[in-house]
Amino acid sequence: MNSLDSTFAALADPTRRAILMRLARGEATVMNLAKPFKMSQPAISQHLKVLAEAGLISTTIRAQERPRRLETAPLKKAIDWIEKYRQMWEKRYKMLDGLLEELQTIQTQGDQK
Repeated sequence: MNSLDSTFAALADPTRRAILMRLARGEATVMNLAKPFKMSQPAISQHLKVLAEAGLISTTIRAQERPRRLETAPLKKAIDWIEKYRQMWEKRYKMLDGLLEELQTIQTQGDQK
């Protein structure tokens, strides 16, 4: 699986997205990340493993703690990929708008005759 696939696969789960949103505010331990969820710590750890494998989070070792931190580079790649297609579709919609205006003008001219 390439990095973009891993990023989108990791982002597909709402729990993992919520974890990333929490980490966007700053680093946190597994215990802190697990608090708002009604699931076991091993389940949260599995989500963290998926996020780490996708490169979306990293772990720092500080004494007994291992806080997780958001890594934005994979998100930037996903945004860039999405933006490329957004621009393509925007161009196509503008072309379609122009065609619709042209058809409306032709229809209006035909109605006036």
